Amino acid sequence: MNLVIDVGNSFVKLAVFKSSTLEYKEVVAVDDIITNINALKERYPSVKRAIISSVGTLRKEDVETIKASFDVMILDTKVKLPFKNLYATPKTLGVDRIALVCASVDQFKDHNVLIIDAGTCITYDFITKNNEYMGGAISPGLRMRYKSLNNLTANLPLLESEIPENIVGNSTNTSIHSGVVYGILKEIDGVIDEYNTKYQGLTVILTGGDANFLSKQLKSSIFANSNFLLEGLNYMLQYNSSE
Repeated sequence: MNLVIDVGNSFVKLAVFKSSTLEYKEVVAVDDIITNINALKERYPSVKRAIISSVGTLRKEDVETIKASFDVMILDTKVKLPFKNLYATPKTLGVDRIALVCASVDQFKDHNVLIIDAGTCITYDFITKNNEYMGGAISPGLRMRYKSLNNLTANLPLLESEIPENIVGNSTNTSIHSGVVYGILKEIDGVIDEYNTKYQGLTVILTGGDANFLSKQLKSSIFANSNFLLEGLNYMLQYNSSE
């Protein structure tokens, strides 16, 4: 069994996999990571291997504590990848994007795949049916857009995400919801349309914290999978432990 540790800026996702099957998942505070991992050790004593992916900051002493309990792989740009990386600056490619592409290699082999991760930022990652990672795009995410309107103007309020009832906003609040939400929806649909004109048989994956909020509003055909990144990390651990 494998332990997957996905470290963000404030929270950590912990997941236990048996082969490729997700057995358990929880989200914990970064400061509570060791307490929760110790609890998982008792609950799943057969877990021997772990992978750590961090876009946030994990304390060195926490990493050493985890290494004392498991055979640990740290995901970075130097690990063996199951795809050909054609990114012009491979050392700057985020580990979260690497994990997402790995999941697509595992689950959609021989497909042109566009992975859209709707989180703090919206990332677009494209890998061809020939297993070549080409790159993609990065744009502001849902909360970032709401916050920027509030932070960079004098009078616009900070609102919680809300699906607008009408594209025509008849108040400041409804206008903000229309601009933010429809802006993202039209962006995503437009990007998918553009890829579809260039690549036949495109498979589109939508994941990330805002995937459920956005998925039902999109006109494009997609696969929504909130665990896609965790599945990619588990596959990376398996792939690099197979030798």
